[in-house]
Amino acid sequence: MLEEIKAVLEEAINVDPDKVVPEARLKEDLEIDSLSAVELSLELETKFDITIDDEELANLVTVQDIIDIVNAKK
Repeated sequence: MLEEIKAVLEEAINVDPDKVVPEARLKEDLEIDSLSAVELSLELETKFDITIDDEELANLVTVQDIIDIVNAKK
């Protein structure tokens, strides 16, 4: 799952894949702002055929949080 998330982050918002590790913080480590977070959410929803609501999106802090929410919704 990490590799799939890494690919989405790289393709959707040009995050350096070497920085994508489970403990990486989205805002501080990967420099994902609110607009990029929305783009990421849309890409995840499309790729994994899930829905991420605004409250869930706001609660994503680390890459592991993304992995957890995608796994929970699949």
